[in-house]
Amino acid sequence: MKIAMIGHKRIPSREGGVEIVVQELSTRLAKKGNNVEAYNRKGKNVQDKNVDKTKHKIKVYQNVKIITIPTINKKGVDALIYSFLATIRALFARYDIIHYHAEGSCAMLWIPHMFRIKTVVTIHGLDWKRSKWGGFATKYIKFGEKVAVKYADKIIVLSRGVQQYFKDTYNRETIFLPNGVNKPTIRQANIISKKYGLEKDSYILFLARIVPEKGLHYLIQAYKQINTDKKLVITGGSSHTDEYLKEIISMVKDDHRIVMTGFVQGDELEELYSNSFLYCLPSDVEGMPISLLEAMSYGNNCLVSDIEENTQVADGLVDTFKHGDISDLKHKIEQLLEEDIKEKCKKNSNYVLEKYNWDNVAERTQQIYYSVITKGKK
Repeated sequence: MKIAMIGHKRIPSREGGVEIVVQELSTRLAKKGNNVEAYNRKGKNVQDKNVDKTKHKIKVYQNVKIITIPTINKKGVDALIYSFLATIRALFARYDIIHYHAEGSCAMLWIPHMFRIKTVVTIHGLDWKRSKWGGFATKYIKFGEKVAVKYADKIIVLSRGVQQYFKDTYNRETIFLPNGVNKPTIRQANIISKKYGLEKDSYILFLARIVPEKGLHYLIQAYKQINTDKKLVITGGSSHTDEYLKEIISMVKDDHRIVMTGFVQGDELEELYSNSFLYCLPSDVEGMPISLLEAMSYGNNCLVSDIEENTQVADGLVDTFKHGDISDLKHKIEQLLEEDIKEKCKKNSNYVLEKYNWDNVAERTQQIYYSVITKGKK
């Protein structure tokens, strides 16, 4: 099949969950013999100094053709321009399937539908709930959701809660297909020791984009009330949330125990996962948290907010706290700091590696494509 991927920032990249999904799916689908083309955003530049920008100029990545689409790196505008230009470009490429990712990009899905080109959508989360978006952007994302409901041949969702939302709101059937995870590479503390003074089990790890819905401000407030020598390591870059990032920097500047690494990847990222005492994800909104899957695959003890998207992945194997409740978060961290938690976490890795497998996700996705091509929209 000839397949287009539209909606991500760019691959190869770990800038967000959408990028990880597109990268893992595209490379595996290409390995199966499909002709896969991924539409990267040219104007979507990452400002973080730790991002390897040389990778963004490549034209082929693991047999996936990279097509770069110009846009404007401005909140609420870049997705509109990018998805429109990418869609117009895709009309002339004779694709069997155009696979749109995230609700915003789906606003242009009606165009290939007019030309009877088959489309599949992955809803990575209800993006209009994310607090970083303003009025116009929120309405645009909601419009994209409605266009997907009306015109997409198949819709894939990553959580049961979102599946129920589409059933209740639109009476639209969707396919539940959660993300996968790769087998981890366990590394000793080397880079992180030299750069940040971190050793095995010496820190609590927050690893996510620094955006309001990830709840980092709750974690910082709770942590600053705890008497501990363990550091809090904040790893991730911002995404159209410079004001929030400034707020976070202001919150942490008076506590020498808090380390902000910025965006990391490769060996450094693997070291951070491998050596943390506790991984914490205090989010208010999620699609399906890949970083939680990864933390569990490394055998980390994890503490997450009790929103459905987190608890569905955790499946009773990790500790939870009431989302948005700083007092409960503080209490749970203090409890875990006193426990011998490593033994009870060993089964996390085997569990997630068996249940959440990228090869299986790619195979299921390919079957969905075939069903769309051979049977059309039901």
